[in-house]
Amino acid sequence: MKTILCYGDSNTWGSGTHDRADTRYAHDERWPGVLQSRLGDGWRVIEEGLSGRTTVHPDPIEGRWLDGSAYLMPCLKTHRPLDAVVLALGTNDLKLRFSVTPTDIANGIAALLTIIAQSASGPGDGVPKVLVVCPAPILSHHGARPDLADMFAGGYEKSLRLAPAYETVANAHGAAFLNAGAVIESSAYDGIHLDLDAQAKLGRAIAEAVATLGC
Repeated sequence: MKTILCYGDSNTWGSGTHDRADTRYAHDERWPGVLQSRLGDGWRVIEEGLSGRTTVHPDPIEGRWLDGSAYLMPCLKTHRPLDAVVLALGTNDLKLRFSVTPTDIANGIAALLTIIAQSASGPGDGVPKVLVVCPAPILSHHGARPDLADMFAGGYEKSLRLAPAYETVANAHGAAFLNAGAVIESSAYDGIHLDLDAQAKLGRAIAEAVATLGC
């Protein structure tokens, strides 16, 4: 059996929208669950989604432990051997408190790819295949969550520029790339999270991309 680790934030964890707000979508509704269904019994999908997780930034407001780079190595070592890793991070880096550019957010992904390359967490202590997923752009309005407007001020414009920066980093590190924004849109409910249909579409798109990794 092959094993794939899904390392992401609240959209990997499955934060709900609309009438499901403040709840978690069921396992088979979240994109990692859809991925599991698509890949079948020959794969084991490990969900490692954490709300608020960044690429490399300790969050001084919500918790320093949200730094994705701090937990990645122990996570890889815990679940090894891993045939593949899906990196789906970057949305929380758009928060105004971090004041980073789209290029710097992509460089955060590069730092995570370096950790994976050094982890010896693949089969035979090798390197697992990696799929980098650039998050869909956030929206310029936040619907039922006006409190997010200040938190993500300027984030919409930055999010539109992430995909080419992510693709450049993925190519430089020999990772596969998927632009989620070409497949789905963020929810009008809060401008950040994913509606159920978007979760399903993303899971199917990631499954198609994983099938080309050559694991």
